Amino acid sequence: MRLLAIVALLIPCYLFAQSFTHADTLRGSITPERVWWDAQHYDLHVAFDYNSKSLSGWNTITYEVLQSKTDKMQIDLMAPLQLDSAVQDGQRLTWKQDGNAYFIQLVALQPEKSFQKISLYYHGNPIEAIRPPWDGGTVWAKDQQGRPWISVACQGVGPSIWYPNKDHQYDEPDSASLHITCPKPLVGVGNGRLRSTQENNDGTMTYTWAVTNPINNYNIIPYIGHYVHFKEKYQGEAGSLDLDFWVIDYNLDKAKSRFLTETPKMLDCFEHWFGPFPFYEDGFKLVESPHLGMEHQSAIAYGNGYQNGYRGRDLSATGVGLNWDFILVHESGHEWFGNNITTKDIADMWVHEGFTNYSETLYTGCTMGEDAATTYNVGCRALIGNRENIIGHYDVNNEGSGDMYYKGGSLLHTIRAVIDDDEKFRQLLRGLNKTFWHQTVTTKQVEDFVCKQSGIDFSRVFDQYLRKTDIPVLEVSLVEKEKKRGVREKELHYRWTKCVPGFDLPLRVQLEPGKWAWIRPTTKRQATEFKLDSLEAFEVDKRFYVRVKR
Repeated sequence: MRLLAIVALLIPCYLFAQSFTHADTLRGSITPERVWWDAQHYDLHVAFDYNSKSLSGWNTITYEVLQSKTDKMQIDLMAPLQLDSAVQDGQRLTWKQDGNAYFIQLVALQPEKSFQKISLYYHGNPIEAIRPPWDGGTVWAKDQQGRPWISVACQGVGPSIWYPNKDHQYDEPDSASLHITCPKPLVGVGNGRLRSTQENNDGTMTYTWAVTNPINNYNIIPYIGHYVHFKEKYQGEAGSLDLDFWVIDYNLDKAKSRFLTETPKMLDCFEHWFGPFPFYEDGFKLVESPHLGMEHQSAIAYGNGYQNGYRGRDLSATGVGLNWDFILVHESGHEWFGNNITTKDIADMWVHEGFTNYSETLYTGCTMGEDAATTYNVGCRALIGNRENIIGHYDVNNEGSGDMYYKGGSLLHTIRAVIDDDEKFRQLLRGLNKTFWHQTVTTKQVEDFVCKQSGIDFSRVFDQYLRKTDIPVLEVSLVEKEKKRGVREKELHYRWTKCVPGFDLPLRVQLEPGKWAWIRPTTKRQATEFKLDSLEAFEVDKRFYVRVKR
């Protein structure tokens, strides 16, 4: 979900041995001090001081006791931020610190199925994001008029970089409130709906925002700047959806021109393919950000400069990608894949990024037709490195290769081509969002669902593209055979190489100009019924991400 490790588009990613530490395990695994409690609600209060680049506040966590097996609770908060106190039922608790993990000592074991609260007070100078959104941290920026502009980008590194929480994707709070305190005349914008504003006696304002749906920890994000607001209604599949837009004051006219035109078209397309927008209760919101963009649930960060493409570039290098606003489309697509469906472990982040990358192809099809969609998808394959596996290492907070974006999108375009029935494929995508509505999942759950709903065993296909770097190669050749009375003919032979054992991927191929057929190669060279004079016209349907060796 991190907006594009597009740094991978610019800097080669070389394969290197990875080693993991005790800190990685504490951060990335479901420890005994995490597993026994389920986060229900975060009530986060934070005050920002631009001049000192500091913040202070507290997070009151409501949780359910799932197991009464330990009296220790793991809370995560990254240095140099400091946890000042942990309070439960009016009593200050003690803790032992292990790096960025705090193991809070509770008074006693707590009853199973009971609901409890703990308040965590903290302060300090959080890590500053030097190149957001790719490196995590707090963003202390200035707008074009030199005025303060503050936000946070923390996917991957984790939200404990700016507030105390259970910093693991598997457990999302079922709802959250965010109270942003900032100096006047700055405006604080957060996730979901604005519940209240309060003028304080020290020259600051507190803006309270709330979401009523489950939300990823790293999606809870503040924006502070000289914002103005406009809104619209969208009549969608689930009724009337509130569209809210918060932009820096001097960009109001540009924002209205772009957002009021493009947002409904994008929602039309995505609701058609993915099903209803997942968070009608919290509304759809775009917030202008001091960085390129992020998929913050019901408060999407937008920093693409009100232009088409990716900062004015076409990532597919075909011209197709300059017909729509990359950040608006990509980050909005994450509301379905990443925010509605979230992976339990970031090793499986391809589910977020591969499906959302494919939303770009789908949107191109919605607005320009399917030929343009395939042109875009194929053009983006030049950005795939194929140096590391897409799936990372589990339980150590390790993402896989940045190829999860474009290779993931090509994998889905390939699967769609095999299914060869767009309505069936559409119902598969909608079924994913309905079946895993507001849930955290594993790669296996997604793979099994795709296989079951399509009626096709894609297990070896998933292994090939997610767990191997090689792209399957179709070797084709013509073998001359002599028939009766000296007649000779050329017979088409083919096989798969560079693939996992048992790789099974049907292909649509052109044998002669305008003559297409389906073939089902195996890893053994096969003689076929096809008789050709030459391989000059032979080609594989471009939707399939494979290579051909003649």
